[in-house]
Amino acid sequence: MVDAVRKTLRDSKAARWAAMFLVSFAMLCGYFVADVASPLKPFMEQQLHWTSSEYGFFTSAYGWFNVFLGMLVLGGIILDKWGARFAGILASAMMLLGCAVKWWAINTHSLDGQTMLGANAQVMMASLGYATFGMGLELIGITATKIIVRWFKGYEVALAMGLQVAVARIGTGLALGSSAPIAKAFKVSTPILLGTLLLAVGLVAFLVYCVMDRRLDASEPAQGAANPDDAFRLSDIGSILANRGFWYIAILCALFYSAVFPFLKYAPDLMVQKFGVDEGLSGLIPAMLPFGTMLLTPVFGNFYDKKGKGATIMILGSALIMAAHVLFTLPFLSHWLVALFAVLLLGVGFSLVPSAMWPSVPKLIPERQLGTAYSLIFYLQNLVALMGAPYLIGWVLDEYCVTSREQVQQMVDGISQEVTIVHYDYMIPMAIFVGFGVLAMVFATMLKADDRKMNYGLERPCRTR
Repeated sequence: MVDAVRKTLRDSKAARWAAMFLVSFAMLCGYFVADVASPLKPFMEQQLHWTSSEYGFFTSAYGWFNVFLGMLVLGGIILDKWGARFAGILASAMMLLGCAVKWWAINTHSLDGQTMLGANAQVMMASLGYATFGMGLELIGITATKIIVRWFKGYEVALAMGLQVAVARIGTGLALGSSAPIAKAFKVSTPILLGTLLLAVGLVAFLVYCVMDRRLDASEPAQGAANPDDAFRLSDIGSILANRGFWYIAILCALFYSAVFPFLKYAPDLMVQKFGVDEGLSGLIPAMLPFGTMLLTPVFGNFYDKKGKGATIMILGSALIMAAHVLFTLPFLSHWLVALFAVLLLGVGFSLVPSAMWPSVPKLIPERQLGTAYSLIFYLQNLVALMGAPYLIGWVLDEYCVTSREQVQQMVDGISQEVTIVHYDYMIPMAIFVGFGVLAMVFATMLKADDRKMNYGLERPCRTR
């Protein structure tokens, strides 16, 4: 009888999974926009006259506000103090605004020939829009992760996080696969306009989730009188940072994603430059990576729920990431089938690490501190993987990897124009990605060793019900 009284909405399997899919769809829309410009690098160089350094500058802008203004950490504190509904709506609105600014900057001709803060005005405005979008996507990311913990703790938490990642990665796959054909058929800004419209739909999806979340609150009346010990305090940041296991996971996250996210920004161009793939099809092979993770991440998450071995999974995933980039680096492996195999291998590694890494954080950090803990991890990820590494790769390409330039006639907005096509050798950038993979494997191994000492439970199953 007592158990019946204590049942809440989260005990309904249908309600749990509906909440997960609504939040994941909002993230899908964000992930589409995050990678929609990846296949557009050649089009931006040819039609907008951007350099690789400017493209790297634009790509790195994603983390500007999150890193330099501390907006990501502030977002985590907002999440812990004011809740997921407020944080999610704020994040969705910022994503929509930022993408709209980015689309305007790339679509308009009013910025042609102008400078802003000493840089190309079009690049700067697009970058500011992308930076605003980045604040929103990172905040929705930590919000969604805390939402999953709230709805699934004690149930299928690792599987739910895996499926959340899987659904979100559909957006990445759609962006990589469709962006170049759309740009080729219309104009370079059209895929970004499509992303803006998707974000509006994603905002509506999150508002629907908010209705469900209110119903969950209503089904948990005891939550109204919260224990003062459960309230977030600024001093909790110190206790999080004092946790050695937290640092191992945070550094592993930054290194691991440095070997994947920046790679996806340049992968379509790599397909053209090294593997001879047509520009219009250059995103199709990289698109196999997110579609592969859609299938495998939930499988590995379910394994972690039932069997454990989280730290071991992270070591194996990091090793596969390193091996995949070795294949991309070797200059004599230039057939497109090698690229396809390497992307599939990268996809397996990309499925393994997140499926174990994100569900492991609640084993180290109390639930009331999770929003801030995830935001600190995402902060380091933004600093290294989403801001530093993309700019580094663009700079290396311009400084050390240009092999030739040629002038050709192309149709741009229905007018035949002379454009410059730049050819690059990607061996050095790929070797950098190999280094990130090696370091990720080292820190994953250190995390497993620390788990044996501190008994975090990373090798034990997540599911307790």
